[in-house]
Amino acid sequence: MAQHWPEFLPVGAIRFARPTARFDDCLVFYRDVLALPMIASWRGHTGYDGAVFGLPGTPVHLELTQHGESPEIPAPSTENQLVLYLSGPEAVATVVERLAGLGHRPAPLDNPYWAERGAVAFADPDGWMIVFAPWVFGQDPVPTVT
Repeated sequence: MAQHWPEFLPVGAIRFARPTARFDDCLVFYRDVLALPMIASWRGHTGYDGAVFGLPGTPVHLELTQHGESPEIPAPSTENQLVLYLSGPEAVATVVERLAGLGHRPAPLDNPYWAERGAVAFADPDGWMIVFAPWVFGQDPVPTVT
């Protein structure tokens, strides 16, 4: 499996963007609950509200946008996931404790892969999943099935 970026494609940053029908709620969730660094935001730019979060720094971004009064967005499913790979089970436990303390509860996923390896998922206000995995992909070995 190739592990090098193609020389002909000199990408310096990557942004994943998705629409939301609950912009303000999602803004609070990602900015305040998860405390992700917000690196840009706007209101009313040609009808769009948006926020960009660094994952975990500025080369990789998550962008949330809302356009119009009643935006149509894709229906969430447990397969729509943002996976955050953390540095061990203790880090996952810390996140779970923080989110539970703020009234959020873990959400089940259809694919047993994550739970079998100690990952925990939560739904954002739109119902999209954030998976907290207890290993750093590509750096740590994938945990064995529990």
